[in-house]
Amino acid sequence: MSFELTTFSSSIIKKQAINEIIKCNDFTENFGLILTHNQAVELVETRSYALKANRRIEFGGGVIDKIIKEFCNSPYISMDNYAEILRELVEMFYYYKNETLDLVSDDDLIKFMGKAFNEVCQGSLELLSNRELANMAQNIRFGYNSNYKESEDEDNDEKGEY
Repeated sequence: MSFELTTFSSSIIKKQAINEIIKCNDFTENFGLILTHNQAVELVETRSYALKANRRIEFGGGVIDKIIKEFCNSPYISMDNYAEILRELVEMFYYYKNETLDLVSDDDLIKFMGKAFNEVCQGSLELLSNRELANMAQNIRFGYNSNYKESEDEDNDEKGEY
């Protein structure tokens, strides 16, 4: 009975998550972006995979809707790449929640991701993950400001300033 109850509640949680993603279409259609039911299912499956891969659990609806709302106005996202980018962002989010030792709130991490993606990364998921988020996570683990860059100190050393 316990297994049946767990499976039943898991099914309800997935359906609820899919419905929340579909509801985001009301907001994102203003930016020309809409997810189909199948894309929403894939996004929920990506979240489940990312949670397991990063050994995390999540209560409630999760962060997918927050990621959607943060990134839907990006000039680097179109209907052609929307679903794939969202899947990659969800995976990145959970990976970097671990890498930042949960010292960054969900909202702050999502805002950092959105700002970096749209500005310095100019829509590159590779730069976002391998440079900006990696640097931010390292800074947090070592107790620095999340925006600290070693190159700032190196530039000052070259100019003879300390």
